[in-house]
Amino acid sequence: MGRAAISDVIRSNAHHCFVCGEHNPIGLHVHFRLEDDVCLAEFTPDDRHMGYPGVTHGGIVFSLLDDVMANWWFLKGTNCFTAKADVRYREQLAIGTPVRLEGRCVKQKGRLAIIEGRVVRIADEVVVAESTGHFMAWENS
Repeated sequence: MGRAAISDVIRSNAHHCFVCGEHNPIGLHVHFRLEDDVCLAEFTPDDRHMGYPGVTHGGIVFSLLDDVMANWWFLKGTNCFTAKADVRYREQLAIGTPVRLEGRCVKQKGRLAIIEGRVVRIADEVVVAESTGHFMAWENS
């Protein structure tokens, strides 16, 4: 089975995830990928994702961060859950603004990984928000 096929099998148990599930009718439908051990994706918020007028809701921004960090492990075939996460919002994210999501592992020991996530405005490479999360692996059942 090739690399893309393995990724498809792994993703098959997340069809209804709010952020990446392609079968979730109200989901964000983000497609994550691994490149050089970095989890990446792109997203453009629309009016459905609004908090204040014209601005993406902070909960949507954090959901993107949480998933780009968790998908660093998930795309390698390991299920995990967020044990702890800190977020820093640096800029507002205007509706209609394309962003790149990035997730990188900074430390891993056994079942624990510390992963950093960033939401970066594509047009000018400004970091809109960033997070550090502690993720615990768990066995598939």
